[in-house]
Amino acid sequence: MKVLVAAALSLLPALSSAHCIAQNVRINNQDQGQAVGIRVPNSNNPIQNVNDGSFACNSGYKSPVSTTVISVKPGDKVGVKWGHVLGGAQFANDKDNPIAPSHKGPTIFYLAKVDNAASAQPSGLKWFKVAEDGLDGSGKWGVDRMIAAGGWSDFTMPSCVASGQYLLRAEIIALHSAKTQGAAQFYMGCAQINVQGSGTKTGDTVSFPGAYSATDPGILINIYDTMGNPNGGGKPYKIPGPQVLQC
Repeated sequence: MKVLVAAALSLLPALSSAHCIAQNVRINNQDQGQAVGIRVPNSNNPIQNVNDGSFACNSGYKSPVSTTVISVKPGDKVGVKWGHVLGGAQFANDKDNPIAPSHKGPTIFYLAKVDNAASAQPSGLKWFKVAEDGLDGSGKWGVDRMIAAGGWSDFTMPSCVASGQYLLRAEIIALHSAKTQGAAQFYMGCAQINVQGSGTKTGDTVSFPGAYSATDPGILINIYDTMGNPNGGGKPYKIPGPQVLQC
């Protein structure tokens, strides 16, 4: 009997996870479609090693990978949608869709300039940060706002971003277990965009892997106060990585 129970449980690993996948892009609230213009990983598992070779855009993309490059203008509202699994909810009344509410942390966006967004490989690219949403004064996190928005995390494309094609990297850092080194959870997905404007800036660039350290104060952190509330203990939260591009 024990063998049968163990075998049955082994068939349900995903049901115990509270993970998520980036899977849609929207421009000015217009959804471009599931897996259109975005490289969707075939697993909702996080990466926990900041030096992982797949840290830029994740890996194991679902086939066929979209070749669409989405047009974006400076000032456009650009969003990426997260879901527990591809399609959103894993089952009816899935409380972990788009991600478990316990997975507090920031949402972040980066850009890397490329010649051809549809075919560019993420390894070796230079990334600059265009948006971030961390912990606010009320104790709410970027992930809380993403959940409240039905899985969407949005930012406004800065007016000064240089025209051309880019990979857009959307990231969530889940900090519920981050008091232990190596236990922060990183979720990321990369969209393919073409910025059409007259800007000239690309910001201060970093590499992935390389931009983060496992001991950065925004990665190795206890986000709970003495009562167990995930409010950062009343202290400001420092989002890892470079400063956001300033126009």
